[in-house]
Amino acid sequence: MILRLLFAPVTGLSWIAEQIQERADTELDDTENLSKRLLTLQLAFDMGEIPEAEFEVQEEELLLAIQAIADEERLAAQAQ
Repeated sequence: MILRLLFAPVTGLSWIAEQIQERADTELDDTENLSKRLLTLQLAFDMGEIPEAEFEVQEEELLLAIQAIADEERLAAQAQ
């Protein structure tokens, strides 16, 4: 019981660090973020907030970025 009380701040900080790491990993997932940006772009276009030409340019950039990540992952898997 005493040891548990003594180490409570350390275990608490460890738990907080794990939570922060999990959220950072989620935010750093490039493919997921690019997909969300693509969806946001599609919604903006559908609602008439951006012209078709701008939509097509941005859409192509996002799709190429997603494809590049997929290609990198495929190459890394083949290298192993």
